[in-house]
Amino acid sequence: MPWLVWEDRVLASLEVAETPTARRRGLLRRDALDGALLLRPANSVHTLGMRFAIDVAHLDGGLCVLRTVTMRPWRVGRPVAGARAVVEAEAGSFARWGLSVGDRLEVRA
Repeated sequence: MPWLVWEDRVLASLEVAETPTARRRGLLRRDALDGALLLRPANSVHTLGMRFAIDVAHLDGGLCVLRTVTMRPWRVGRPVAGARAVVEAEAGSFARWGLSVGDRLEVRA
């Protein structure tokens, strides 16, 4: 299982959605998320049909955080210029992790 890592610190277990089907399915039909979900490629997300609020980090091609936002269910996010991937986690996760704009994330096996 992959892990989401920042500065050699494991933040969460990670699901990776790189196919169109996996990205489209995302977090739909779930009541919670244990860990995080990486959508790649992606520059925006929505929470239509979701059951819980999420933290969203827009990342550039090197997985550097460009923007973070918390989205409640039934919202449509704006595309972020330069974003190539998105990380989603349950709302409040980024604050617990200390994640902010400019941080460079890694995916490790």
